[in-house]
Amino acid sequence: MSTPLWQPRAERRESSRLAAFIADVEKQWGLTFETYEALHQFSIDEPEKFWTSVWDFTRVIATARGEWVLVHENQMPGAQFFPDAKLNYAENLLRRRDDTPAIFFRAEDRIERQLTWRQLYNQVSRLAQAMRRHGIGPGDCVAGFLPNMPEAVTTCLAAASLGAVWTSCSPDFGAQGVLDRFGQAKPRLIFTADGYYYQNKVFDSLHRMQTVTDALPSVEQMIVFPFVQETPDLTPLLGAITAVDFMDGFTPQEIDFTPVAFNSPLFIMYSSGTTGVPKCMVHSVGGTLIQHLKEHQLHCDIKPDDRVFYATTCGWMMWNWMISALASEASLVLYDGAPFYPKADALFDFADRTGMTFFGTSAKYIDALAKAEAKPKKTHDLGTLRTMTSTGSPLMPESFDYVYRNIKTDLCLSSISGGTDIVACFVGGNPMGAVWPGEIQAPLLGMDAAVFDQNGGDIDNEKGELVCKNPFPSMPVGFLNDPDGEKYRTAYFERFPGVWHHGDFAATTKHGGFVIYGRSDATLNAGGVRIGTAEIYRQVERFDEIQEALCIGQEWQGDTRIILFARLRNGLTLDQSLSERIRKQLRENCSPRHVPAKIIQVADIPRTKSGKITEIAVRDTIHGHPVKNREALANPEALDLYADLPDLKAP
Repeated sequence: MSTPLWQPRAERRESSRLAAFIADVEKQWGLTFETYEALHQFSIDEPEKFWTSVWDFTRVIATARGEWVLVHENQMPGAQFFPDAKLNYAENLLRRRDDTPAIFFRAEDRIERQLTWRQLYNQVSRLAQAMRRHGIGPGDCVAGFLPNMPEAVTTCLAAASLGAVWTSCSPDFGAQGVLDRFGQAKPRLIFTADGYYYQNKVFDSLHRMQTVTDALPSVEQMIVFPFVQETPDLTPLLGAITAVDFMDGFTPQEIDFTPVAFNSPLFIMYSSGTTGVPKCMVHSVGGTLIQHLKEHQLHCDIKPDDRVFYATTCGWMMWNWMISALASEASLVLYDGAPFYPKADALFDFADRTGMTFFGTSAKYIDALAKAEAKPKKTHDLGTLRTMTSTGSPLMPESFDYVYRNIKTDLCLSSISGGTDIVACFVGGNPMGAVWPGEIQAPLLGMDAAVFDQNGGDIDNEKGELVCKNPFPSMPVGFLNDPDGEKYRTAYFERFPGVWHHGDFAATTKHGGFVIYGRSDATLNAGGVRIGTAEIYRQVERFDEIQEALCIGQEWQGDTRIILFARLRNGLTLDQSLSERIRKQLRENCSPRHVPAKIIQVADIPRTKSGKITEIAVRDTIHGHPVKNREALANPEALDLYADLPDLKAP
């Protein structure tokens, strides 16, 4: 295609937050930037000036910034941003206290309500007082097992206001999946709802939460928000209390925000658990805040009074990313439940009712809209909508075409990519630039994103490994249970020393953008959700019939679907009954997203000489890619069992 799908009109370019930032930087440092590429190069070459400008432009609230912006600049890991700064994440998100809407909320067609900025502040105030009475303070962990509801936001901010650490899972996780995560984070308090809605069905949360809290000695109190019942029965739940009782006796007052160091922990988030229980990534207060402010304002053009939506649960990093939009004085638009209930364009009904300006979703959702032949452009106004973002998996060129043809013509469609690992993005939107089909617009400011070949050399317009060559504020503080940092270094810096290796297969484009082709490691990424194979194995291999299992992601119709291969005990056959029991086990103990699209019996599973199964070799085989280092396998002939399988060519 010789012309882009979209280019901003002059007035939109000039009114963007990015244009205002460029003007500020030029004035502050006596420079001139003719192109985005020039600004990006400045952000890489002059990190101290750049991040100082971001701090000033986004009006970070802090009790101190300190003299130093970046120390140990050449160490990765090891570099530190704003090492002397003191600030509070929640204080930055609660800078408004007026009576305009701060949160719009809908749970399918069951619940719809709003909170003003004043109500949001007051609810956080009461929760924070109750947590303080319980002794919660800096470094303590508070957990949420909550739907994507306003109470998830208020509880997170209350914990953060005290300098505590927040961690969360979505309520569709099974008890073992929650224990694998919260068991490492060791929360003192757990907040849950009594249940949630999905596809017009009610699901109970309390039974699983009791199982979790019984197994976690760190938990001192379980607090329940009524959601599906007005007065849930807590009698069977030993020691649980309602949120009303937890906050009893406290009235709204000025919040005493606890200032903490820039690199103090804010969020504990979880890897996919590919090789065991999930790794616990600890993200910092200041790094998360300033990275999100930069991405929201400069790359997503989020402004005060905008209305920001992301189709997410509290178990995906996009929830943490989304709530930070409050720091830009934008309102949140929260939705919980099935995105297609009661009809395919339900979220666009919500967009019109709330005056949504920013619509964030997954590539899978856009593909599903296209398959449902939804045409929101014909059925909805969407007059306020300026930006749509997609992440979770690569957005196919056909999906770009669908959005502009059937959703809105004048729309900045930004495919973005990063990860839980950095609670942010490496590449994403440029509201002053053009949108080309199938391409992510640009590397983000302050991120020296590039593509390496197998030897660590830069390559252009060829597929290779996505890397970031410079330090950035939202690198994890570290991992839990990793005292010497070995797991952290191995995860990102072992492949290319001194360079962040992200594990995505990518290429640059002639337009200065990027294309992401999916994960280059064994992590599954089905429907935009990263899933670890080890989580699946732990459940599947509980079946006596199954000797061993191997799980991979198959590229299928623009997304990834999970394929489970099972080696059964001698003389046994995989029948429909066993397949359904496997699916039920995964659905109930992990989540619906862990359920494979196909379960296939195989006679053997390839392994290395050290006895480890090799998922990547199987994945390459089923996709027709050459398998590297076959000589490293103890049984390379087993790979022949996976070539040209008829089951993998059918829906």
